[in-house]
Amino acid sequence: MIRLMIGGSEHAVEIIARRPQLVLSVDGQHHVVEVIAGAGDGIQTLRIDGQTMAFRRAVADDAVWLRIAGRTEAVTPIDPFAREQDKGAGGDDVRAPMPGLVVDVHGAVGAAVARGAALITIESMKLQTVLCAPRDGVIAAVTRQPGDLFARDDVLVRLEPVVVGE
Repeated sequence: MIRLMIGGSEHAVEIIARRPQLVLSVDGQHHVVEVIAGAGDGIQTLRIDGQTMAFRRAVADDAVWLRIAGRTEAVTPIDPFAREQDKGAGGDDVRAPMPGLVVDVHGAVGAAVARGAALITIESMKLQTVLCAPRDGVIAAVTRQPGDLFARDDVLVRLEPVVVGE
């Protein structure tokens, strides 16, 4: 399931079936979606629950802009890390999503990082995953080094706010 912000409202969207036809669940309601070939002028057509809708689409930055029925709406994915950031201190800890081994540490204590910056690469069951900064900040602590083992939910990196103008 993915959470999308559409026109200022949050929606949960999930693919229920791909065949024999596409079925999406939007906020718990199922919709049958058929993609109809687009026209040469950039207009595309969908049939949703039997109703045909023409639309235009543009991609800019982190949003997809849709023009449907005379209205333009931005569609953006909701960053799950943003929820942690909104909780305050919860956004300070980068925790292990599964047990594993540290492969690489990408920043040192005291380094400033931007939201989304790579902090640490971990490996679990032969799958490497890069854990990123959930918000802007300064690396306050790195609790594991390459080769160290960790358990699920262990704090691997701790951030602190950027202090400006002391």
